[in-house]
Amino acid sequence: MQQQSTRHAFRIAALAWPILVGQLAVIANGVIDTAMTSRFSATDLAALAVGASIYVSVFVGLNGVLQALSPVIGQLFGARRYTDIAMEVKQGTWLALFLSVAGCVFLLFPQPLLSLAQASPELTEKATLYLRILALALPATLGFRVYASLNTAIARPKMVMAIQIVSLVLKLPLNALFIFGGLGIPAFGGPGCAMATAIIAWLDLLIGLLILRYGPSYRPFQLFGTGFVAPAWKAQRELLKLGIPMGLSYLIEVTAFTFMALFIARLGDTVVAGHQITANFGTVLYMLPLSIASATGTLVAQAIGARQMENARRIGRAGILLAAISSVTIGCIVWLTRGLIVRAYTPDESIIGAALPLFVFIAFYQLFDSVQVTAAFILRAYKIAVVPTLIYAFALWGIGLGGGYVLGLDPFGVAPAALRGAAGFWFGNSASLGIVAAGLLWYLRRVQQRTSRQN
Repeated sequence: MQQQSTRHAFRIAALAWPILVGQLAVIANGVIDTAMTSRFSATDLAALAVGASIYVSVFVGLNGVLQALSPVIGQLFGARRYTDIAMEVKQGTWLALFLSVAGCVFLLFPQPLLSLAQASPELTEKATLYLRILALALPATLGFRVYASLNTAIARPKMVMAIQIVSLVLKLPLNALFIFGGLGIPAFGGPGCAMATAIIAWLDLLIGLLILRYGPSYRPFQLFGTGFVAPAWKAQRELLKLGIPMGLSYLIEVTAFTFMALFIARLGDTVVAGHQITANFGTVLYMLPLSIASATGTLVAQAIGARQMENARRIGRAGILLAAISSVTIGCIVWLTRGLIVRAYTPDESIIGAALPLFVFIAFYQLFDSVQVTAAFILRAYKIAVVPTLIYAFALWGIGLGGGYVLGLDPFGVAPAALRGAAGFWFGNSASLGIVAAGLLWYLRRVQQRTSRQN
């Protein structure tokens, strides 16, 4: 039993590391945008922050819907139903197109959302241009997600990683060209980031299509040369049945942190700056359990497709253990080196003082976060997403945000002194992740018992 668990853990790790590297490359694009735009003007940086927050919300929701492709294709791959994979890829492409139309409407006409910021006309104009340029990139970005989902589902993420690294390398010169101007091109400031992103997005999609067309690994799927395939509403409905709750779960996670930041902003610039440093570093750390969760979900889906239910259960258990051990280890390292980490972000002693106490929560909730995300991906491998989404909504919005509001802002005068301020919000968030982890583990056990009886 121990030998099998170790073997599964090595399989998961071998699949997870290229996913992790690719995800870090994607995050680095945002870091580059922020760093380079901050050298152009404060207004452009603010416009980038506002525009990016809207774009991320739109993209995360739509991308979450497309994530339904991975468990579907993973099960088909495990069952060796290769020609059915081609049909799902083509239907997924149609779905990406439909979602792009809906997303572009929000990006081309963002005034209702931008009005909430009550920003200056100049900032609003720049943020509007930024979002409208990204509307041109959205179809390519979602199309590339179809390619990435296929590669992840068949356990071939290295080419996706390679494309993402190349994109990161191209981002620097293209950003410099469009932000600051050159070669006869005027300086666009913050919207220049969107121009670079749009060019890279279409280049990524083109490279992905060429690899699918000529790569020998994809020939068994017969993705090309089988004629035109119209959208099949039954297939679309099945993808949406799984994809919509998945997209909602991603939105719940994003909005929980967004509103958390908005509430903490009431406590002053220094407090919110300390929170931002903590949240940013926490996002980077989250990429490790997320990559392990994605790899585990892929291997579980393949085992389910092959009707190896006991093997699927063992892979899932190995993935949860690997994610938990890795995250707890990193959490301890972060706690011991928290001073060095915060000072790498800022030399301001007041911000350092605001951020350092919050790092205890990063070290503390790593276990909960790693377990919940891995359990969620395993459940998606079983094509189950509705109940996990309800658990997310109850815990993250109700316990996390609601409890954080009561503790952090203390409207009723009942919060302990140690948990007033940003610490109260982080405590509420950590508690909510613990509830999500426990709830998903309980439900996963029920699902696995039910599938074992059926087989």
